[in-house]
Amino acid sequence: MITRIFGRTLTEVSPSALAGHLHAAGLTVEPHFRGDDLGWTGGTLTLPGNGSPMQLERFLTTEDELRADLNNYAAELETMDYNPNHVMLMQHVIQTQQLFALRRPLDHSDESVLETLNTTVAQFLAKQTDGVYQIDGDGWFNAEGELLLPEY
Repeated sequence: MITRIFGRTLTEVSPSALAGHLHAAGLTVEPHFRGDDLGWTGGTLTLPGNGSPMQLERFLTTEDELRADLNNYAAELETMDYNPNHVMLMQHVIQTQQLFALRRPLDHSDESVLETLNTTVAQFLAKQTDGVYQIDGDGWFNAEGELLLPEY
């Protein structure tokens, strides 16, 4: 499962701030980040116990080839006129400056902790970057976790 965070600002969220937030939320996670001259580009979030780490990637619209992908998300949202939030979400996706992709591992023994980690990361990054997030199969959410548009 993939969670995508669509941030409208180019504000770089500090890896240490993210790690601190996760620890303050009671999540025992071991973070490892990698980067380049543009900031951090990705990392892993490893939970205790058996299983693969959660993968987190950061893409910038000014540097990465994201515009076609963002246009596809916007076009899909445009067709969801049964929901009053579809236009606002479409506009938000078009205005995205950075995209985060959070990939949940399939082999972790504690789905509840994975769910909590996924939601905590998504909401933190969305709040820090004026963002919204989308979880495959669940839908689109604001930074506070309110479901804006369900996926069926």
